[in-house]
Amino acid sequence: MKNRRTFIKKTVAGAAGMALGATAFSAKSYERILGANERVVMASIGVRGRGKNLLENFTGMYKDGVMIKTICDVDTQFLGDRVKLAADRQDGNKPGTEVDMRKVFDDPDIDAVAIATPNHWHALSTIWACQAGKHVYVEKPSAHNVWEGRKMVEAARKYNRMVQVGFQNRSISNVMQAMSFLHNGGIGDVYMARGMCFKPRDSFGIAEDSAPPATLNYDLWLGPATWRPYNELKGHYNWHWHWATGNGDTGNQGPHQFDIARWGLNKKVHPVKVQSMGGIFGISPAECSQETPNTQTSVFEYEDGKILEFETRGRYTNAEAPAGVKIGNLFYGTEGWLELNGSRWNAYREREKEPFAGSEMAETAAVGGDQTFMAAPDSKGHFANFIDGVRAEDRSVLNCDIEVGFLSTVLPLIANISYRVGSSLRFNGEFEEFIDNEEADMYLTRRYRYPYVVPKNV
Repeated sequence: MKNRRTFIKKTVAGAAGMALGATAFSAKSYERILGANERVVMASIGVRGRGKNLLENFTGMYKDGVMIKTICDVDTQFLGDRVKLAADRQDGNKPGTEVDMRKVFDDPDIDAVAIATPNHWHALSTIWACQAGKHVYVEKPSAHNVWEGRKMVEAARKYNRMVQVGFQNRSISNVMQAMSFLHNGGIGDVYMARGMCFKPRDSFGIAEDSAPPATLNYDLWLGPATWRPYNELKGHYNWHWHWATGNGDTGNQGPHQFDIARWGLNKKVHPVKVQSMGGIFGISPAECSQETPNTQTSVFEYEDGKILEFETRGRYTNAEAPAGVKIGNLFYGTEGWLELNGSRWNAYREREKEPFAGSEMAETAAVGGDQTFMAAPDSKGHFANFIDGVRAEDRSVLNCDIEVGFLSTVLPLIANISYRVGSSLRFNGEFEEFIDNEEADMYLTRRYRYPYVVPKNV
């Protein structure tokens, strides 16, 4: 079917394969390297909500040499529709289906996987994929807890796999332009960044525990999480609002704006302090099983004193800044400030009320003396960038390599820990643990349910 140039990678164990969980992956998975124009064969794992979007994007690249061979989801009710969607976009090439992702990883024809499972599955599925020789596109946040996120980085490096985190702003031209503008002194020295997630959400109710539907493999859905009875209002999408499987809106929509805030500050290290407070307002606990806060304020401090603020508002609220920002960012510098609303941005000098630079301005503006505000860079988008990285087998090509995505993911994770323990925390970034707070350290990882265990040695 395809002529492939192959070689045996010296960094992996031999032909016996590697035992992972309840399965073993063939050494054939390691025997392939892609040419610059060769078809990239993929599987899509988790295809309900965001997973459907990933499937649409990757099948939309069929004429560019990308093919979805397999669709995998633990709930079979979605498979038929997603197979049709893929076949229609792949000139009739119909993907196969699987329920257990381990069978996907055991397929030597698959080069890469797109993972859009619930958050508590992101780390283990990525690690398994890397161990099986697959490249990975994984949705945000990269991990459900800090410890397993570091294991994802270790696995990507050990097996030399391309792992891209789904922080799509990293590949949006206007956002890239705004970040370049900030980094080149457009508003002076940026000393504070603010992220906003203003998404009013109503109560989703409460339900009695029950038997799972016949279409759902509930054991596989629960995976690494502690066993609990099935509950229809703690499953599809609502898993976001329960600590065992999600991270609330601070760790749902929030990671995108956390990433932009850290990017704008140009911080490539962890903060040294975090404090977060909030609660569930306007929704009665007797009428909704939500555990995560719908209103939350988080503040981080870096070693040089620079500040990152983040606010989650899940009830009725106004927007901020002239652009009416609800999902976006603000940056404050010694010579002005900048608003970023989606991909539209404007910069304001000192106390001036009209922007002097922005995404919709045709003219250039003076930046830092002899520097110039440049036009937005060309970008093929985040998904195409991942495919470019896979073909090159070069992580420097990726706009959001796993380590970049992990650094941004840690921010909402440790904010939630501060919220849960109810205190300000000092963080040791070198060892990725809190200073003199054993209770907070307990939230850095979890007790994994066998056989869905993130290994210490990946």
